[in-house]
Amino acid sequence: MKKTVLLLSIFSFTFAQDSLEELKRQLEEQKRLIRELEKKIEALEKQKLEAKEEVKEEQKPAPADRTLQLRAKYDERLKAFQIYPFRQTAFLPDISLIVDTSFVARNKNDQEFKGLEIPGLYHKHEGHGHGHGNLNEKRGFNLNYAELYLYAPVDPYFDLYATIPFSEDGSEVEEAYAVTRGLPFGFQFKVGKFRSSFGRLNAQHPHVWDFANPPLVYKVFLGDDGLKEKGIQLNWLAPTPFYLLFGMEVLQGENEQSFGTEGFKVNTKKDGSGTYITVVDTKKPNLYVGFVKTSFDVGNLSVLTGLSFATGHTRINHLEGDDPHAFAGKTKLYGFDLTAKYMIDSYRYISFQGEYLYRDQKGTKYEYDSAGDLETAELKKKQGGFYSQVVWRFAQRWRVGFQYNLINKNDVKENGVKKNLPDNLPAYYAMLEYNPTEFSRIRFQVGQNRAFFQDGSRKTVNEFILQFNFAIGAHGAHPF
Repeated sequence: MKKTVLLLSIFSFTFAQDSLEELKRQLEEQKRLIRELEKKIEALEKQKLEAKEEVKEEQKPAPADRTLQLRAKYDERLKAFQIYPFRQTAFLPDISLIVDTSFVARNKNDQEFKGLEIPGLYHKHEGHGHGHGNLNEKRGFNLNYAELYLYAPVDPYFDLYATIPFSEDGSEVEEAYAVTRGLPFGFQFKVGKFRSSFGRLNAQHPHVWDFANPPLVYKVFLGDDGLKEKGIQLNWLAPTPFYLLFGMEVLQGENEQSFGTEGFKVNTKKDGSGTYITVVDTKKPNLYVGFVKTSFDVGNLSVLTGLSFATGHTRINHLEGDDPHAFAGKTKLYGFDLTAKYMIDSYRYISFQGEYLYRDQKGTKYEYDSAGDLETAELKKKQGGFYSQVVWRFAQRWRVGFQYNLINKNDVKENGVKKNLPDNLPAYYAMLEYNPTEFSRIRFQVGQNRAFFQDGSRKTVNEFILQFNFAIGAHGAHPF
């Protein structure tokens, strides 16, 4: 019996030893399998990360010549560089709506204000009133405009933009154009209807302006709504270590304040009993624009400056109305602009902006004398003026600013004889602005315009404007 028990004990111990060895072997095998699985997981994660980077690189268009960063700093239209193929969101445009409304108090009633003019420079004529041409026009409450903005990439080669302002009188297509996304050697091409890049302020929409009204020099040389035309634009970003942009535009040239394309017929008698003289249309396209812009930084100070030039034939037809007259000739327009912004900290800054515009206009004037007979005269105009403004953002949501306007040259000659016209025509504006968020603005503006005349007498216009501006939807950042 004892032998039997001893044999069973030895057998049990031997079996237990074999089972323990088998368990250890199985555990080591499991550890080896886990290590192999961890290596496979690491390899797959690495491959996935590399694939994401490759897709990301493929989705970014190659920079034009050297870099698009300089352009992106000054032009919001070049900030969208990525297209995500096969995603529905890539085909949905960015859409925004901007509404601008105001309350105006003025020392002239609406009829008086509409009849004011600037001798030799500006005479208000009835227009369609669409777009941004009648800002703060009436005393009391104004709905200045509601502006619809759309943007989307067309394909890897073009972006498409459209701006459609609405007023109570109707709507118009203010801008509708395509821009190339990445031409080689620093070139960019634009085609459609757009605001010309002449000067500094002209390319900006009114909701970007620092003041509620356009500068006086813009009003007299480019009209109430600025220089916006159908045509093409070609830009070249020079391969320099600083921002240096050259550009040219070929435009239709329909701006009625300094250019115009449509000819007209004028009768030798005001009552229509005489014979007609025909002034033919201009060639089309009619307007050519060139500009150069540069920018550089000195510490916290950023400077942007440029030179602009525009030339084209002129057809101005105001033969209908109480003061019938017309003009046919040629106009040259020169511009210089300077903007400087000093950043005090992350949101406070002081900025200066100014432009000088000079117009050289020559041609034939058609006008009736007191007896109703047509008179023609050789007309030469050499006129110039500027605006300068300082804006201080003294808190995160508050800004204050002052703008000074002056027409300092108003040299007009008829048949070689200089006309006695005023040439010291100033206007002053001060504003205080509160921005609850980046999507809303409340602006208080007071001003005095001493450039207007009526029947040869200066009429000072004092006004107060309370302006509200609101934006909803996706809208790209504005340029510097």
